[in-house]
Amino acid sequence: MRQTVDALCVTLEMLFRLCRSGALSPPGGQRRSLSVFPKRKMATGVLQRIRGGFTPAKSRALSAGNLSLWVRGFSASNSRNREDSWFRSLFVRKVDPRKDAHSTLLTKNEESNLYKIQFHNVKPECLDDYNKLCEDVLPSIHADKYYPCELVGTWNTWYGEQDQAVHLWRYRGGYPALTEVMNKLRQNKEFTAYRKERGKMLLSRRNQLLLEFSFWNEPMPREGPNIYELRSYQLRPGTMIEWGNYWARAIRYRQRNREAVGGFFSQIGDLYMVHHLWAYKDLLSREATRNAVWQQEGWHEVVYYTVPLIQHMDSRIMIPTKASPLQ
Repeated sequence: MRQTVDALCVTLEMLFRLCRSGALSPPGGQRRSLSVFPKRKMATGVLQRIRGGFTPAKSRALSAGNLSLWVRGFSASNSRNREDSWFRSLFVRKVDPRKDAHSTLLTKNEESNLYKIQFHNVKPECLDDYNKLCEDVLPSIHADKYYPCELVGTWNTWYGEQDQAVHLWRYRGGYPALTEVMNKLRQNKEFTAYRKERGKMLLSRRNQLLLEFSFWNEPMPREGPNIYELRSYQLRPGTMIEWGNYWARAIRYRQRNREAVGGFFSQIGDLYMVHHLWAYKDLLSREATRNAVWQQEGWHEVVYYTVPLIQHMDSRIMIPTKASPLQ
């Protein structure tokens, strides 16, 4: 219990010092209505008063043997106005209520493309056979107009999860096109045999259904050789619109070398998941391109305001297979 009280003292002391030092300030000293920084002056004063009375109160409670009563009293007084307190407003992001789903606000409504991304974890000794099997079957589905779908790209992960294959499909016409393809493939004996043989080579598999951001380019076939980076972001629930607003402006910083391939957000599978797909000539080109963008005015601000929206992120460097339209 004493450790808990000491931890509270340390936390308040750190907050007080940050407020006084000005460390809690946005780039360039700008003040934004969505941030906590305009409240810094008021927060400093209140934290100073709390800090001034906190340590003596803790000592009296400890010396009198009333630690449990003191903690209960502190907790009760701190929670009476929990919903409306200034202290809560420092740390809780308020999300503006919306009348439309973010999928409606962020997609190209005139083009109802649906994407499916597949992650297949392959037995290490089977990866070459798996790639050969996919090269024999997937391009024929892509080229057959009977199926309203397109193979956007297929890769093996180079850095990231090892012995993994990634496939990206596009369904022009949305969910009806997806349903049509699924129903037709059930009648395709070659595809049924492919799935059966593929199952012997896999350790696990998962997929997601995605929509594309309206401000990104639609992925189109590319000549190689290229490497591809798939950067995946797990956002905090309720922040997809804010992410889209920042990236609608930020994407112009990342198109000078044609590295931007596609941007997507999940509809089914892991929710509030964003995928950005980039193309580079090699790892050295990737490093140079990413370093150069920091020299552009405004990029640092985009990073500053989007990082707090992220719960988790990861990156895969991928090599296209022979069957991939994105080379």
